[in-house]
Amino acid sequence: MRWIALAILVTLLAACGHSRVVREPRHGPSRVGQGPVQASQPRYGASVVVQPGQTVYRIATLNGITALDLALWNNIPPPYTIYPGQRLRLYPANGRASASTRGNRSSTPRSAPAPRAPSVATTGAPAVPTAGAPTWRWPTDGNVLTGFAAGDPTRQGVDIAGREGQPVRAAADGVVVYSGSGLVGYGELVIVKHNEQWLTAYGHNRARLVNEGTRVKAGDQIAEMGHSGAARDMLHFEIRYDGKPVDPQVYLPRR
Repeated sequence: MRWIALAILVTLLAACGHSRVVREPRHGPSRVGQGPVQASQPRYGASVVVQPGQTVYRIATLNGITALDLALWNNIPPPYTIYPGQRLRLYPANGRASASTRGNRSSTPRSAPAPRAPSVATTGAPAVPTAGAPTWRWPTDGNVLTGFAAGDPTRQGVDIAGREGQPVRAAADGVVVYSGSGLVGYGELVIVKHNEQWLTAYGHNRARLVNEGTRVKAGDQIAEMGHSGAARDMLHFEIRYDGKPVDPQVYLPRR
């Protein structure tokens, strides 16, 4: 994925000979305003142009978006390098405002995932994307503390209870595209990309056991459970389709 950042850099250098590269701090960005954003509020159709000295975290916080969402919506790979003059979307690439969002900007702005291929729907539930979906497995043992809630930006995944040091495993085959603590609200975080549409995120770990670029198989241990950025020991687990969160329990096997 790093070739994307290189291609952008070459283009920008050709257009303006004096660009300053801005990288997100490795050990966590400094706080802006009132503190980190806990839930994104997409601004459909809106974008911003990066100014000198700005970081992914600063732009995200100023616009009511989490740093992780802003990076995913704009395909910004680790180490989250951005450039003055670069234009960033403030909403998912395939996102559309719902009728309630268009009518009332204060209502919940999260829209349902838009599948690229035919999808399967359960009775009374919205269709879920199936295109290219891996065969998933649970990332750790334990009961679900908090489940996913469609339309609730504060519940973009599931929180799984456990004990400190408990193994956290890859939910499917893939490549580690992020391993760090630079995204506020997730603690020690690992992100695995499974293909062009699907990725998973594993937050609040005590320790990360893989580096960026590591290829993992389903079931490989990638972290140890902890409570970094959380009030108790647990794993925050997300499945994302085209950068947008979907309900992990729809895809994970019954147990």
